[in-house]
Amino acid sequence: MMIGIEPNRPAVVPRANAQLGNDNVLHMDEKNVGDSRPDQTHHEGGFRPMAELIEARASESDTLIGGPHYGEFIEQVRELMDRARLANPSDELAKETIVALEQLNARLDEAVVDEWSSPSWTRTDLPARGNITLPPYTVVSGDRDGVTAKVTFRTFHLGGNQAAHGGHISLAFDDILGMTAALATGAVTRTASLTVDYRSVTPLNRELTVRAHAERRDGRKVYLKATMHDGDRLCAEANGLFIVLKPGQP
Repeated sequence: MMIGIEPNRPAVVPRANAQLGNDNVLHMDEKNVGDSRPDQTHHEGGFRPMAELIEARASESDTLIGGPHYGEFIEQVRELMDRARLANPSDELAKETIVALEQLNARLDEAVVDEWSSPSWTRTDLPARGNITLPPYTVVSGDRDGVTAKVTFRTFHLGGNQAAHGGHISLAFDDILGMTAALATGAVTRTASLTVDYRSVTPLNRELTVRAHAERRDGRKVYLKATMHDGDRLCAEANGLFIVLKPGQP
């Protein structure tokens, strides 16, 4: 599974049993079996071992969890969200769509799994790790020194006048800074504070560049900074405080 980290720079990821191979793919050198959670000696807060989630392999095959069409599944859902954002349907079309969506939701109920078994946010080969709740972004490079990513806000993320909504901008910053904190510390963290300054209009449907890095660490506190650019123009910048979790802390 691709994670977009430069092959000549070592990846620093939570759990030592995940490593970047010559194929630019994260691999494990040991397997975690079943639904075990971290213990007090080797832990990642109250989370399941992250290397296990990143690997995200089917239990009895070498197929990516969610299957080869999961990426297209996510893309089609995003297309639906984009259209719904600006749709002004007739009553007939609305009723027709409601029936179709009710049937589809009933069908998808059969595939709903628990948080730890879902492909969402563990498919590192897909934009935003396959997480439909995030603006889609891809990681260009990432290591202990920082993360560079490309993000595109779509029609669904519209705030007004063809500009991205500030809340979606904050969401993108929060997730990318969380990844940056994990790479900088080798641990699982949670957001304690996030401050975003909006410097200029953030456009839709354009590939923007986010650069993030950890500025310093004070015990469990990790202070981070990120910028978002449209070419040379600064759209927004963020300052975050993330906290490294204690053993068993949710």
